[in-house]
Amino acid sequence: MTRFDPEESLALIEGHRVDYALFVPTMMQRIWRLPEATRTRYDLSSLRSVMASGAPSPAWLKRAWIGWLGPERIFEAYGGSERIGGTQITGAEWLEHPGSVGRPTGGRKLRVLDPRGHELAPGEIGEVFMMPPGGQGSTYRYIAAEARASADGWETLGDMGYLDEEGYLYLVDRKTDMILSGGANVYPAEVEAAIDAHPAVRSSAVIGLPDDDLGQRVHAIVDAPGGASEDALREHLGEHLLRYKIPRSFEFVGEPLRDDAGKLRRWALREARSAPNEARSKLEDREGQRQHLRSQIRPQKQKQEQE
Repeated sequence: MTRFDPEESLALIEGHRVDYALFVPTMMQRIWRLPEATRTRYDLSSLRSVMASGAPSPAWLKRAWIGWLGPERIFEAYGGSERIGGTQITGAEWLEHPGSVGRPTGGRKLRVLDPRGHELAPGEIGEVFMMPPGGQGSTYRYIAAEARASADGWETLGDMGYLDEEGYLYLVDRKTDMILSGGANVYPAEVEAAIDAHPAVRSSAVIGLPDDDLGQRVHAIVDAPGGASEDALREHLGEHLLRYKIPRSFEFVGEPLRDDAGKLRRWALREARSAPNEARSKLEDREGQRQHLRSQIRPQKQKQEQE
């Protein structure tokens, strides 16, 4: 299979008696969105484990897969290609700690710090820092870049999250993607998960756009082949989110917003929609300068004519 296809992946699992499958959540969602008769047509009894990784797995999707295949076959892992840290969770653990990505594995350590570098108590959101078993710099090195690290050598991938009392990690979003709207923090991943739970939605992206009143307004870009309307989405989100987290504006597109690897580039979407406003602002500034110059020139001309 040169390109991911949800039904073909099930056919290949059945045909080759695959016992281990690694999916990103986007793939799992596309499989789950298949008609039930299609999805249940294939024999997946050979599967011993299905691992989700590469992006946050929405709670509704995890519950759906656990209900379909059983908690003993569903796993999730979190980490980065730098291998500075990682966690893992089983389906059974997830049912006891819904939304978590697990606890550190293989001697890796993690902690959650505030902006001043102080360790936070369970339940408090901060930036996630990790340490590999061999210490800082033992798993990778950047070329022409510097790792973000605390004063004592713990490094971060830029993810925000919190720990519970048992040391299970919960991710909320990337630090750079957080939206500050009217003084409140809005995490795009939470809003996207709620939007994607609507049966007509294939994918979504939530970004913050400049707003004169709020600083940033929550804007949703939605790929809904099933034809969801803005009113229908607002009603749906009202059942899942606090009011201030519901997007103030919606934009509908006709293509998936995540690639086959499940990656979503919010910065590019944000830049494409902010740039026109910034360009317009610059033009307005220039026009204002021109008008100011004209206002200065006219009196001078009138004075010269009078003389």
